[in-house]
Amino acid sequence: MAGRDDDPHSNFSAGQRDRLLNGLHAIIRQAVRALSILMVLVILWGIVDVVWVLYQKLTAPPFLLLGISDIFAIFGAFLVVLIAIEIFVNISLYLRDDVIHVKLVVATALMAIARKVIVLDFNTVEPAYVYATAATVLALGITYWLVSKQART
Repeated sequence: MAGRDDDPHSNFSAGQRDRLLNGLHAIIRQAVRALSILMVLVILWGIVDVVWVLYQKLTAPPFLLLGISDIFAIFGAFLVVLIAIEIFVNISLYLRDDVIHVKLVVATALMAIARKVIVLDFNTVEPAYVYATAATVLALGITYWLVSKQART
């Protein structure tokens, strides 16, 4: 491989990869494509699940009435689908840029923990769990703010 003597890393540039690395890179890209297809199937399955949960809750006695626990179950099902969509977006961005976008990953984590908070039954969880969840939300919120602030500068 030709490279300048004064640049020890010139042989490792993207344009000069050897055939083995090119092949391995192609395999990884195909694996990410397969994950994209599987994630779309999970999203579609999740939508069917949301419809099924909603149907079950609305057809159970009392007919067409939802209790608080029913509404939380439906919200949980909706939010799971939205989180799956965010993960799909992460996978798609990986395919386009070969870069994990930290802001989007942190936003996905925030959405997942927010789902947990929304459907949390405070009557059944220990206070330590609530505090740990709060600390996670705070840490992710600060991280998101810092990443957003850094992106603007």
